[in-house]
Amino acid sequence: MAEVHVIGQIMGATGFSESSLFCKWGVHTGAAWKLLSGVREGQTQVDTPQIGDMAYWSHPIDLHFATKGLQGWPRLHLQVWSQDSFGRCQLAGYGFCHVPSSPGTHQLDCPTWRPLGSWREQLARAFVGGGPQLLHGDAIYSGADRYRLHTAAGGTVHLELGLLLRHFDRYGVEC
Repeated sequence: MAEVHVIGQIMGATGFSESSLFCKWGVHTGAAWKLLSGVREGQTQVDTPQIGDMAYWSHPIDLHFATKGLQGWPRLHLQVWSQDSFGRCQLAGYGFCHVPSSPGTHQLDCPTWRPLGSWREQLARAFVGGGPQLLHGDAIYSGADRYRLHTAAGGTVHLELGLLLRHFDRYGVEC
């Protein structure tokens, strides 16, 4: 079977109005993909930027997949959360990006968004915290449901990913 190694890091995030940010992440693949080693999901530590607006996480990602086909190529889904001084967490943004399909090192910028909700929910979010969240995470990357939502732009998550492809030539895929 063809193999894909994804090695890199979630470097951090910029452009969020909130501070004390952390990121929950996960990798989704199609049915033909099998995770041989690594962790499919994780969470970074909380970082509060002191200088500038970049929250630094430098969270490692190390995945090794085997696949029978290209359908269902891996994609990263991200949830950025902010934590207030009382330890309460509220959603700052959802985002996703496809893992690049060419070998080498890639710098990725993943824009994020969050659901707005009604004017009452927006007012409650401003004063109490919380706010609307998605019931099903599939709406993050499925276009049909996502485009019906009223959303606000969040910040950008910065990633650095290195890709190694193995045995793709045996299966008729040229890199």
